[in-house]
Amino acid sequence: MRALRVWCLVFTAFVLAPAVAFAQASITGVVRDVSGAVLPGVTVEASSPALIEKTHSAVSDGSGVYRIVDLRPGTYAITFTLAGFQTVKREGIELTGTFTATINADLKVGAIAETITVTGETPVVDVQSAKREVVLTGDVIQSLPGTHAYGNILNAMPGVTVDNNGIANAPTMTFFTARGGSTNEGRMTINGMVVAASFNGGGVSSLAYDANNVDEVSVVVAGGMGDTDVGGPVMNLVPRTGGNTFKGQVFMNYAGHWSTGNNVDDQLRNQQTPIPDPPGIIHSYDVNPSYGGPVKRDRLWFWGSYRKFETAQGGEGIFANHCPHCGSPLEDLYLHTEPDEPFFDIPSAPPGAIKLIPLSGTIHLNGDEHFAVE
Repeated sequence: MRALRVWCLVFTAFVLAPAVAFAQASITGVVRDVSGAVLPGVTVEASSPALIEKTHSAVSDGSGVYRIVDLRPGTYAITFTLAGFQTVKREGIELTGTFTATINADLKVGAIAETITVTGETPVVDVQSAKREVVLTGDVIQSLPGTHAYGNILNAMPGVTVDNNGIANAPTMTFFTARGGSTNEGRMTINGMVVAASFNGGGVSSLAYDANNVDEVSVVVAGGMGDTDVGGPVMNLVPRTGGNTFKGQVFMNYAGHWSTGNNVDDQLRNQQTPIPDPPGIIHSYDVNPSYGGPVKRDRLWFWGSYRKFETAQGGEGIFANHCPHCGSPLEDLYLHTEPDEPFFDIPSAPPGAIKLIPLSGTIHLNGDEHFAVE
């Protein structure tokens, strides 16, 4: 029975996890009547297809102020309702990141059935906060060339300094900072929760953050609040949570030895101390399919993904044992090709490109691959 309760708790946490969100957008404002007097008790409702529950609501306080928090990225409509006053509706409000949209309303006395729809542009200035935040939506991230790792996305953010891993061939631990801060001052968060290694104060970890299946990615470059233990930049991933329609995507990239280049020419290769070609990439790939949709419309959504990536790169001066007789009495021979075949990418040795390194005894070479040891 106890085990059943544990599994029920795990399942509940899994189902409700997408709904638990931090560091999300919000809408606030003041409700007044036509004379300019504040109106307490006004019901303010924010609706959007981005919300599984469809609406979030709040009531204006004694100062006429309302605030609706923890809103996911998307397009919202705001409705102001109070008995004895006309209903006012404002549509087309775009919310991204932790942006706080200020939407005020003036209600006129009228019949309950009357509704006034106010048209206007989405606020572009957050007058509630001094933070500087850069936001990339999921559509923009899909169009970025590169690995779709969070380091590649950070390189697209103005004002952020990224270490050399930001251009890595596959997702890897990447440190970042801003405004001249220490290298590991940047913090990684998912839905506002810090997901970083605790060792040495590192703001990131070796976890492969899923920066591909996101609704948006935001980076607070400056002016952040007390959300973190440092004053550096904070990158937040907002994962996808499905919706009322089934949809999916597949991201894949691949690079091989054919995709590498160098500036070593024949003159450098043929000089007295030759300079060989660098090993380069052997192969690098990243495959990430995902799919989601409703389990029950307007009640329960799901989104699942799978990701596999790998990078194999040659090491300078490291070679594989290409001895064709390994396992025989000749296994003490070490054979590799010359001069630039990288580690673990050795093809069949061509004639004239064989090098024998005896560990003991004397070597007799007969043909290309026939050896004897005295």
